[in-house]
Amino acid sequence: MKEEAVYRSILIVDDDSTVRDTIGAVLTDEGFRVRYARDGLEALAAARVQCPDLVLLDVWLPGMDGIQVLEKLKHEHSRLPVIVISGHGSIETAVRATKLGAADFIEKPFSIEALVDAVGSALDRGRKREAGDAAGFAGSLARSGAAWEPRVPERTVARSVVGAGLGLHSGVRTGIILHPMPPGSGIVFSSVSGGGEVEAAVGNVDSTGYATTLYKKGLAVRTVEHLMATLHAYGITNLLVKVEGEVPILDGSAVELCELVEQAGIEEQGSQIAAIGLLEEIRLDPAPGQFLSVRPYDGLRITYELSYPPPVGDQTYTFDMRSAQDFRREIAPARTFGFVDEIRALESAGLGQGGQLSNFILIGESGIVNTELRFPEELARHKILDILGDFYLLGAPLRAHIHARKTGHSHNVAMVRKIAARM
Repeated sequence: MKEEAVYRSILIVDDDSTVRDTIGAVLTDEGFRVRYARDGLEALAAARVQCPDLVLLDVWLPGMDGIQVLEKLKHEHSRLPVIVISGHGSIETAVRATKLGAADFIEKPFSIEALVDAVGSALDRGRKREAGDAAGFAGSLARSGAAWEPRVPERTVARSVVGAGLGLHSGVRTGIILHPMPPGSGIVFSSVSGGGEVEAAVGNVDSTGYATTLYKKGLAVRTVEHLMATLHAYGITNLLVKVEGEVPILDGSAVELCELVEQAGIEEQGSQIAAIGLLEEIRLDPAPGQFLSVRPYDGLRITYELSYPPPVGDQTYTFDMRSAQDFRREIAPARTFGFVDEIRALESAGLGQGGQLSNFILIGESGIVNTELRFPEELARHKILDILGDFYLLGAPLRAHIHARKTGHSHNVAMVRKIAARM
């Protein structure tokens, strides 16, 4: 990072001289110009005089605490990136910091690598924001290469928003923060407490057993498909998603995720990226009676054929994605489903710990045991929800007719990899 860091200045705000000196030594070695402040008043004065490129701000300060300092800094310097550091981190503190505009939130003790990554990412996002349309254009070039490339607008959320719920597989209560990103950024996941990022790209898919998991440099984020489907439907192309380990399952559908995006609002960014189109069919036939095909189509249409033994039987549904509201009405309410035998297997594997009778459809030998279906074809519609999420790991919207029968996450990701290889 040293060449990139030359002439970039960082203000470290911490009342502990040992911490200040340690962090300062690391960043100086990386090539940054470092300045220090011991409390909030010194920090505000230094920001006015020195005009730093980034502030590292401790939460626990004498007099004015770090959250109060953050609020004043963002009021006076709205575009100044601030990374909040806490020795007693919590989702509540992270939420407050993010709502006030913090670029990141990391917990002590942190590794040198995590600190340098966080600083680099925050500065990089700032540079992209300053570059504006030029960065968006560069991003669209990086994603091009398909046979034909209709262009779609770049979008992010208008403001940061926070949601919370249980992780389906971990059973742990987890928060989720959606944070605006500049053109050309793509969709990026990071930990609420800092320590790395993982891009929402098929190259970062780690596993597809019962859900889609992303992994990069020690950071794993599970169950991303419902959120990715929602972002796909609303045309969100640039976003920072902060989450601890697993995207919350909520009620098993994407309805609350739609509400979260709508609460944040959508910002048109004035630039475009290339969507992905095909000139010929690509097909997978993993087993007799099972297939996944993607063929040219001027739009996005998904047909799913679901077939299980009784009591489920056969369901088929076709969805044309014309607008986010079509998705919200026809696909988003469709919930995760599972069979009693599968639930036992999940529990034996240490998964499904957050599964409750209110957040998925449970199917037994005699039929559905815990709820009423929202649609006659709710299970097939949920499969379409998963497809929309998994296929958005291409990094751009796809223009195609996707037709699937008896397939799941692993087949979706295999197909996305085939399409990406042709790009």
